[in-house]
Amino acid sequence: MSSAERASLTYAFDAYCAWCYGFGPTLRAFAEDNAHRIRLGVVSAGLYTGARALPVSAYPHLSAERRNVTRLTGVAFGMGYDRALSQGTVVLDSTAAAAGLAALRDQPGVSELDAAEAVQRAWFVDGRSLCDPEVYRDIADELGLDADAVTRAYGAPAGRAKAHADFRALRRLRVLSYPTLLLDTAHGADQMGGAASTAASLTAALDQRLTATVPQAPFHDLPLRGEPS
Repeated sequence: MSSAERASLTYAFDAYCAWCYGFGPTLRAFAEDNAHRIRLGVVSAGLYTGARALPVSAYPHLSAERRNVTRLTGVAFGMGYDRALSQGTVVLDSTAAAAGLAALRDQPGVSELDAAEAVQRAWFVDGRSLCDPEVYRDIADELGLDADAVTRAYGAPAGRAKAHADFRALRRLRVLSYPTLLLDTAHGADQMGGAASTAASLTAALDQRLTATVPQAPFHDLPLRGEPS
């Protein structure tokens, strides 16, 4: 199937969302099983922005959430993440994380899913602040991208603008929880699954919807209105 004929899907996630991290292996399996017929774009949410962009110590529920995500999905969190929770000083800033993903996402030939997974590993495995430009330099090296170009893009004002554009896009779609997987159709967004989904259930949902829908471009490729963020 040519790229023009592939179904376009949008993954709505936040780099600091533990449930998105837990959903990662399911999404990876689904994406690999259906690589011949889908294009997957990743759009960032803004869970920790504005007054919510606070040190991790302000969110004591995260330790319990970590245990629940592991219990229900089986994913392992790293010692670096445990240490970051214990120290409590890392600021959760979804705007910085979204700008970092945008800087990676814009590089030629990149897999957006690979980039999103790498950003989440930096936090949930290594416990690194996603405000640190060196995180994105290291991810660029890992993915074989131009590290200088990535860090320049991360530090540029356009990076924050792209982050806010992602946030606006998901608000317009009324995506209120994460992770959420959407099929992009000529009629709008069709939610296919979320944290409780399996790769098999996502594939079945895709099979069902492709008989009745016509895909269109991923949402972050569409023109965005100039509304305030």
